[in-house]
Amino acid sequence: MKPLRIFISSVQGEFATEREMLRNYLRDDVMMRRFFEVFLFEDVPASDWSPNEFYLDEVERADIYVGLFGNEYGTEDSRGVSPTEREFDHATKVGTHRIIFLKDAGIRNPKMQALINRAQSSLIRKRFRNPEELLAGVYAALVEYLESRGVIRSTPFDAAHCDRATLNDLDSDLMFRFIRKAREVRKFPLAENTTSEELLVHLNLLSDGRPTNAAVLLFGKLPQKFLISSQIKCAHFHGTEVEKPIPSHHIYTGTVFDLIDQAVDFVLSKINRSIGTRAGSPRAPRTYEIPEEVVTEAVVNAVAHRDYTDNSSVQVMLFSDRLEVWNSGQLPPRLTVDQLRIPHPSVPANPLLAESLYLAEYIEKMGTGTLDMIRRCAEAGLLEPEFAVKYGFVATIFRSRKYISTVLAPEQQESQQESQQESQQESQRLKILNLLTKGPVSRRELSKNLGQKKISGQLNKVILLLLDQDEIAYTIPEKPQNPNQKYRLTDKGRVAITAGFIAKN
Repeated sequence: MKPLRIFISSVQGEFATEREMLRNYLRDDVMMRRFFEVFLFEDVPASDWSPNEFYLDEVERADIYVGLFGNEYGTEDSRGVSPTEREFDHATKVGTHRIIFLKDAGIRNPKMQALINRAQSSLIRKRFRNPEELLAGVYAALVEYLESRGVIRSTPFDAAHCDRATLNDLDSDLMFRFIRKAREVRKFPLAENTTSEELLVHLNLLSDGRPTNAAVLLFGKLPQKFLISSQIKCAHFHGTEVEKPIPSHHIYTGTVFDLIDQAVDFVLSKINRSIGTRAGSPRAPRTYEIPEEVVTEAVVNAVAHRDYTDNSSVQVMLFSDRLEVWNSGQLPPRLTVDQLRIPHPSVPANPLLAESLYLAEYIEKMGTGTLDMIRRCAEAGLLEPEFAVKYGFVATIFRSRKYISTVLAPEQQESQQESQQESQQESQRLKILNLLTKGPVSRRELSKNLGQKKISGQLNKVILLLLDQDEIAYTIPEKPQNPNQKYRLTDKGRVAITAGFIAKN
């Protein structure tokens, strides 16, 4: 299928940041780039720019017109009409599918308000207050467009029936053990003598009587026969970079339960561990340099949230200083990387898969995985994990400082510690800015939302930095030490949030 062309229109300069954010996201997102290509006038070399007819030609070539309407109207021609209005009118004339997004802020130019009123009679308008809401709105509108034309299905991948698979391709013993485990740990209501088909119906794992993709991934005798990329590649490197020959490399197959267990065992067998005494129990306790729960959470997240339509596999790479777990999935449009560090809703990419992993106790509680990883790393004296979107999603867990000191030269240790400190400070800066988007917050409230038991020196340092950079401001500026003092977000701070969102995505 040839990519559909999107023309994004707005008054030049008014939504420059938002336009760039939309372009970058639509080009990087696994699904969006498969179906769409974006035209922005900023991408046209200045030497090639021609009169306004050039842009009208681009509107005519486009399949979708996205209009960003704010307060400004734009430069008017001899007839008193701006380029934005001409582009909208031309899209209407040639029958291009139009979507309009309105910025809720400020006083509008009367001519822009008149254009909005005219557009209201012929199409639905969507409102947004910040770049994140705009991105979520555009994403939802484009998905709806694809669904309305039958290009994609609205059913999640894991809920769609698995081509060529039948009930005979599922393992009844696995399903029996699943029921027993779910009854034990989650008070699962089905009895142990429940039939396989009854279990699948209860878990919504049948589509027109046929096994879904989730059913095959969870209980298939040979899942990779139908879903070849549903595997995990694990590699262990002695240094800090990918280098050949690889000392240890394995490709694991099986159900998602098998994949998780094997990948976690691979990591735990390679990292440092200490064995305690049997004084308190028959089994001697083991303590790993990276908590076992953190390794498991990273692997489970990768398996549960990956894009199974992508041909790549989950990758688990252990280096001398860190563990990286990568998958082909993306964050939902309304969720940013920084929001993973504060309480956030759970929006699983594969909801049926995630539900069964929860019932089997591979997931503790929906939406708390990243917070648990951060907390457990802190308790183990490790640096805070990093989360990033890089051609998919990657979680980085840093190994113990003691171990790092044995493999890195002193100058490398110092450089790495400085880099990690800068990264942590930047991360906390963006988290504070995001927290202030909901309204003024006190220092104590910021500390609590960041998961701190008390106000830390690092938090005080970052707050002073934000004040110096005019990204936040006092609500009582004349009395900085007032006990009711709070901090509010400035316009410069809002720009910083957008810049940080673009950089991470």
